[in-house]
Amino acid sequence: MDSMVIVGNGPLRGKTFASGSKNAALPLLASALLAKGSHHFENVPRLADIHTMLQLLRHIGLEVSMQHNTCSLHNPGKVNPEAPYALVKTMRASVLVLGPLLAQYGKAKVSLPGGCAIGARPVDLHLKALAAMGADIMLHGGYVEATAQRLRGVDFRFETISVTGTENIAMAASLAKGTTRIRNAAQEPEVVELVSALKKMGAHIEWEKPNELLIEGVEELSPCQHSVCADRIEAGTLLVAAAITGGEVFVQNAQAAHLGAVMEKLQQAGCTLYEECCEVSKKQGLRLVAPQRIRPLQLQTQAYPGFPTDMQAQLMALLTIADGSSEIRENIFENRYMHVAELCRMGANIHVEGTDALIHGVPQLSGAPVMATDLRASASLVLAALRAEGKTTLSRVYHLDRGYEGLEEKLAQLGAKIERIHA
Repeated sequence: MDSMVIVGNGPLRGKTFASGSKNAALPLLASALLAKGSHHFENVPRLADIHTMLQLLRHIGLEVSMQHNTCSLHNPGKVNPEAPYALVKTMRASVLVLGPLLAQYGKAKVSLPGGCAIGARPVDLHLKALAAMGADIMLHGGYVEATAQRLRGVDFRFETISVTGTENIAMAASLAKGTTRIRNAAQEPEVVELVSALKKMGAHIEWEKPNELLIEGVEELSPCQHSVCADRIEAGTLLVAAAITGGEVFVQNAQAAHLGAVMEKLQQAGCTLYEECCEVSKKQGLRLVAPQRIRPLQLQTQAYPGFPTDMQAQLMALLTIADGSSEIRENIFENRYMHVAELCRMGANIHVEGTDALIHGVPQLSGAPVMATDLRASASLVLAALRAEGKTTLSRVYHLDRGYEGLEEKLAQLGAKIERIHA
């Protein structure tokens, strides 16, 4: 099992880039199940979760090829509509094949998903919506078994906002008979990205309100070509790397429109942020200039456009060295403070009570052996290690590989002393 060794080496400086968005690419790849023919997706990040999704689609019957960051998928029109536990157990986003399989092929057998142990993320919202659309659903032996002659349009309101739920039902509704209205729909940029691709495929889908989708089902869809947007969470993580080390970094492809809440908190912490265009590539991005000392913050995670739960651990790492006490409230996942104990091993002063975390800033962190517990927790430990005195050894970095493409190479180019140790 690989590990990572990081030695605190002062401020990071220079330029880097954000790769394609994992959370946008996964539903886009699943959407290839909706239309026969050849689909092409560009700027797809080479990540463990992407590899898992491609394995799953290959198992279902699609022809899959990946060249650099371009993925080609050919849907022959006849598939095996089953997602087995052996593949689904490692990634919760595997459930995104459920809606497309049911809509296009009339049946699906999908294992209940696994993934990071950051709290319950049940698929009951997906199942309620599909049942309302006319699907017969049975849970048997750890699998969701669903059938439908043809899904029908429905006016459905999600009880709580669900990103994958919105994506799954939007894909299913694109081939349903009649009109579907999704109320309390997720507004994340990744959902907007999927809607854009579905429209290219011929779907009649529009945003009626910021949190309401209207979909008029069509008889068939066509394959499309689409370039995946930059990963806003990776971009945010790289900006925090500059902030926590007191550096100055330009992150190409970082989109201010997708990072409003994160930028606001970084600015409140004393960082200077501005958009600029790279002189060489001519691509837009964000530059962060860190202050001499980070100011404390109060923040709470919320559905987009609020502060993203996927950036909570990274901001907590930053606030461990703030000049004062900060407060964080986690409103999305009930078990997303597993990085706290590891940060405290590095000298952080953090107290957790329920969904609230109180972070008392310390002058300096110290390197220590630490263990990643989930994807974003692993990122927070890398960030803390960049600031810490001495050597930090991070184990279980396979979590990191699920969501960050070449993170150690990007950080090394900015001046970090970071090395992957292969098992």
